[in-house]
Amino acid sequence: MLQRIQSIWLLLASACAIVSFKVPFYSGTNKEGIPSFKLVPDADHFVLMLLTIVVAVLSLVSIFLYRNRTTQLRIVLLTMFVQIGLLAFYIKETMSFITGTYALTSILQVLILVFLFLAIRGINHDNKLIRDSDRLR
Repeated sequence: MLQRIQSIWLLLASACAIVSFKVPFYSGTNKEGIPSFKLVPDADHFVLMLLTIVVAVLSLVSIFLYRNRTTQLRIVLLTMFVQIGLLAFYIKETMSFITGTYALTSILQVLILVFLFLAIRGINHDNKLIRDSDRLR
C-alpha cells in the first residue's frame, strides 16, 4: 500500500490540506475594516472549511483503495475537481478584501493539485503495468 508512489502523493496532498487549516491563504484588510485579517478555512468561512475537509478525507480514503484502481482513479479525479473548486472559491473570497496580499502558504493549495496530478500518473502507471503483464500471460 505505502510502497506505491501514489500513496505517498495522496498522503502529501492530505497533509497539505490539513496544514492549510492553520496557515492563511490571504492576509489583508477586509470590508469591515479589520486590519491583518487572515483568510483561513474556519467557522467564519464554512464553505472553505467544508471543501478543505472533503479534499483531506477523499485523499486519505483513496490511499486505501489500492486494490480497485479504477475507483481510486475516479476518487482522485473527483478530489482534483473539488480542489480546483476550492481554489476558485479562495480567489473569490480574496475579492472581498479591500487590500492585502497572498500569503506564501497559499502555495499549499497549488501543491495539493500537483500531488493529486502525480497520484493520477502513478495510478495510470500501475494500470499500464497490469495490462502489460496480463498481455504476457
